[in-house]
Amino acid sequence: MIHILKANEAHVKGISKVCSDGNWATYRDIYSKNYIEKVIKEFYNEERILKEVTTSNREWGGYFVAVENDEVIGAGGGGMMNETEGELYVLYLDPSRRNEGIGTRLLDAITQQQKEEFHAGKQWVSVQKGNEKGIPFYEARGFVYESEQPVYGNEEGEYRSLRYCRVI
Repeated sequence: MIHILKANEAHVKGISKVCSDGNWATYRDIYSKNYIEKVIKEFYNEERILKEVTTSNREWGGYFVAVENDEVIGAGGGGMMNETEGELYVLYLDPSRRNEGIGTRLLDAITQQQKEEFHAGKQWVSVQKGNEKGIPFYEARGFVYESEQPVYGNEEGEYRSLRYCRVI
């Protein structure tokens, strides 16, 4: 049985693995190998994740994980951009576990936190242009395209991010 719960120190290695594997599976045909490695090194290293599972505030609500048989099979997290708008910062699954509803359950947990704890009325997400795994997922859950911008860490604009929003 799959459980969705707030992550803790015991989930650090699993979050690192699922986010790294998910990043490669999602972006290997979109980003350069060097860019993917840079993102994984910056965001999905165990030291950073340990800090992020022990910290929870308005800006970063902490990681939520999908766990099955003590194994992390999905991870996600978000925070508040301002007083009324939340953002989904990260959502990855074990690539072999797509299309089982796990991503939706993680998104629902993050959304519930943003609504109940932080009183968000809107939720944003950035999706890489050309990400044919992410775009249909978010559109099916009510996110609407708003704009395009350079991807984080790639301000020269080689990679473009699509901004989506929904009322929650």
